[in-house]
Amino acid sequence: MIKDYKNDVENFKLIEYEAAMNQVNMEFDKALSGSPRIIREYTKHLLNSRGKFIRALSVLICAENQEGLVHPNAVTAAVAIEILHLASLVHDDIIDNADLRRGDVTLQKKYGKRTAVICGDYLLSIALRMMANIPNKKDYLDLEMPDYVGRLCLGELEQHINNFNINLTIYRYLKIISGKTAALFEASFYAGAIFSGASEKEIKRYKQLGFYIGMIFQLTDDCMDFEKTVEVANKPVQSDYEQGVITLPLIHALAEEKSLKEKASNQGLTRAEINDAVRKTEGLQFTRMVVKKYYNKSLKIINELDLSESKKERLTLVLNKATRLS
Repeated sequence: MIKDYKNDVENFKLIEYEAAMNQVNMEFDKALSGSPRIIREYTKHLLNSRGKFIRALSVLICAENQEGLVHPNAVTAAVAIEILHLASLVHDDIIDNADLRRGDVTLQKKYGKRTAVICGDYLLSIALRMMANIPNKKDYLDLEMPDYVGRLCLGELEQHINNFNINLTIYRYLKIISGKTAALFEASFYAGAIFSGASEKEIKRYKQLGFYIGMIFQLTDDCMDFEKTVEVANKPVQSDYEQGVITLPLIHALAEEKSLKEKASNQGLTRAEINDAVRKTEGLQFTRMVVKKYYNKSLKIINELDLSESKKERLTLVLNKATRLS
């Protein structure tokens, strides 16, 4: 619930978007490199494989007002969400036994799983503390970050429960990724919209947009597992099924070819058989069709929101980044 955003703005100096993004980068680096000495070696290692900060970008873009200025507390929220995302990646790499993340060796590969688990938990604590310490938060912000963390965790757990589940339905799979991936995107757009002083009705539209873009991001990632090389993706590819993860292209193939499901049930599938089945049943084309539906819904919201031309362009750029069109 928004209480008195306008009065709060008077107590803070708004900053330009580019300056806000620079602050995000500095605060993110400071949080990791300035960790207590006992854990600093591990958190500094994670700085070597920093991502594109698409969630942080989303917070700041959504936080822009009509003059293109950003509330400084949006910077804190952006950093917190990006660190929370990093914590989830550290834990993902442990679960997947991944050796590579963003072109660099993973924390769990270099230092061991136990150390990585503790570091992931520590990153989570940093993110939650940052959000809790936002000045005057209760005056205008009702962003319950623990709720989004819960959705993320439950999505990951449901994915784990459904490992190697060849009967996984499209509906249930979309429900899984709505938690494990889309929740943080929704949180990013939600937080930014609140800091922009948007109305309650507008905030709901921003949240929906973030959700759609998060779904696009994951479904496009599903396609990349079949299409990209390790060098291009900067992470392991052709490995989802080997880790037990059944993604939409394969779900479609299993539904289209009954003999494939029978073979998977009896003796399992080789990577060559999976690739061949996905190609024959046009699993990637089907997944892109679903992406296109979310993409069109996203564009509709962007066009309906009352945005400056620069903000509209930036939101469209985030949408295209999620779809890997830019």
